[in-house]
Amino acid sequence: MRVLFDQGTPAPLRRFLTGHEVETAYERGWSELSNGALLSVAEQAGFEILITTDGNLRYQQNLSQRRIAILVLPTTRWPEIQEHAAAVLKAVNETLRGGYRELTWQLPNRRGRWSSV
Repeated sequence: MRVLFDQGTPAPLRRFLTGHEVETAYERGWSELSNGALLSVAEQAGFEILITTDGNLRYQQNLSQRRIAILVLPTTRWPEIQEHAAAVLKAVNETLRGGYRELTWQLPNRRGRWSSV
């Protein structure tokens, strides 16, 4: 699957998305594009999923006619995302074309470890 990381998505996450082709908006020269323009050029370029940390995207854009799937991470903090990299990979593998999904993390357990929802 062709995966595009939005501006706030930590680039080190790409190492955990095995089996997928990952590029960033920055690498493509798209970091200055508005969300609507980014979604359009990403679809035209054949990307199948956008991973973003922008939880407001669904309120700012009409996503009903989009072919690209959107996966929203709950934070930009790499150490926290790294703890949940397996859950992110699972969500990428399960996301359907044009789908929208927001990941959430549960509060840390007694050992200070996070678990994903």
